[in-house]
Amino acid sequence: MFTSPFPDVAIPESTLQEYLFGGLAPEDMARVAVVDGTTGAETTYGELVARIDALAGWLASRGAGPGTTLGLFCPNVPAFAVVFHGILRAGAAVTTINALYTAEEAGRQLQDAGADWLVTVSPFLERAEAAAHEAGIPAERLVVLDGGEAAAAAGHPSLADALRAGLPAPEVDVDPHAAAVIPYSSGTSGTPKGVMLSQYNLVANVAQSRALLGVNRDDALLAVLPFFHIYGLTVLLNLAFAERAKLVTMPKFDLAEFLRITQDHRCTFLFIAPPIAVALAKHPLIDQYDLSSVRAALSGAAPLDGELGHAVARRLGCVMLQGYGMTELSPVSHLIPLADADRVSLDSVGFTVPNTECRLLDPGTEDEVEVPAEGASAPGQLLVRGPQVMLGYLNRPDATAATIDPDGFLRTGDIATVTADGVVTIVDRLKELIKYKGYQIAPAELEAVLLSHPQIADAAVIGVRADDGEEVPKAFVVPQAGAELADEDVIAFVAGHVAPFKRVRSVEFVDAIPKSASGKILRRELRARTSLGG
Repeated sequence: MFTSPFPDVAIPESTLQEYLFGGLAPEDMARVAVVDGTTGAETTYGELVARIDALAGWLASRGAGPGTTLGLFCPNVPAFAVVFHGILRAGAAVTTINALYTAEEAGRQLQDAGADWLVTVSPFLERAEAAAHEAGIPAERLVVLDGGEAAAAAGHPSLADALRAGLPAPEVDVDPHAAAVIPYSSGTSGTPKGVMLSQYNLVANVAQSRALLGVNRDDALLAVLPFFHIYGLTVLLNLAFAERAKLVTMPKFDLAEFLRITQDHRCTFLFIAPPIAVALAKHPLIDQYDLSSVRAALSGAAPLDGELGHAVARRLGCVMLQGYGMTELSPVSHLIPLADADRVSLDSVGFTVPNTECRLLDPGTEDEVEVPAEGASAPGQLLVRGPQVMLGYLNRPDATAATIDPDGFLRTGDIATVTADGVVTIVDRLKELIKYKGYQIAPAELEAVLLSHPQIADAAVIGVRADDGEEVPKAFVVPQAGAELADEDVIAFVAGHVAPFKRVRSVEFVDAIPKSASGKILRRELRARTSLGG
């Protein structure tokens, strides 16, 4: 077992609201908290807290509070911060929904999470209405943040309606250790599951991360990584507020707009995923913008190649960092600290964050891998224990037991090594997830979609490398006897049921799917077949 080389940090037994906003000084109230990167509209800390309280009061007056779960289906706009924290302030729970989800996927998540309400924006309204209908959520509990005549005519309230009511925040007794935020993750395999995170989990992970990241109150953080993803939620939304920094929102990635916002708002700290790093390192458009304000960038959500990271650092003249985590860890367990960037390999994910213990287990024997006296250890599956570990998977005790061992260590499904001085490097993946542009894709979810096609007898999905180096889903399909199926038929069918990032990119027709005696798909055989040109 090994621990963080850094001293433990204090983690208060408080709600997220108290931790982030309870200590706001009078002079902080006039500081800019959030900037709409698209329009330039600013919200101060004082205005933000007032809107959070007003929304909480309005929700409470409508019966939303402890025992209530609200879905939040929204891109990165300033109102996201108001709604997310307003829900928690009311004592309710929130499940964040991927902005790219189809109505079918969103509806399935709402039902699984037991959501009573849905909050969205007008560009998502058609999908949101269909999802709400599927989940049995009535029109008056579907809130459309930016309102509009169409929304009002359909009986949907708006954020403006809620704020105009001017109701005080309710007095609620919130248990910081109860499930409060329920993002969805595929874990190490399988279909998406609700990850139960407490407010204490989120408070802990902000405290652990801020100790190493070095964000300060003079920083402007560009928020293009989605808030519905735990990386954006913890490391951007919440950490920025904890440091009294400025958060600059961007609803979706567009390189020219990303560069314009960075330049015009003098962003100092960029939080990115590897696909954005590729653009920053190589695209000629970079040279047309003044990015001299950028002092640091952190890549997460998928592995970053060290050479690519150094190329970004050289191009922007900034410090490049990498981190590691997963939804089940709130999400951060490892970071390259800003203060140590010059002595830690960028191919690694840095050190274990404070208040955290780790183990490496041999994938074959489950024996513990020892930390060496010098050099790097043998590889082993990384297990993590700390205050950021989830409560469990919603309504899935078996999946929870398979992921968190009796001693409280969470199995990450990733294979790592650790050096004598505590630097961790992720070297392989034990889990089956496909990582595409920072998004998680569960093969089992795509397989379920494929098997719903009447002309498909069996199917399996694995990740393969595309020409641009990204991992993409490839489907192996066994057609029904006599079926006439083409590649494009299968690709189009899946595309009609899933978000764009989950789409199958290639198809191979086979006579049978290799399986174990217990019926488990032998993906390793499919990968070997693909690597041999099959």
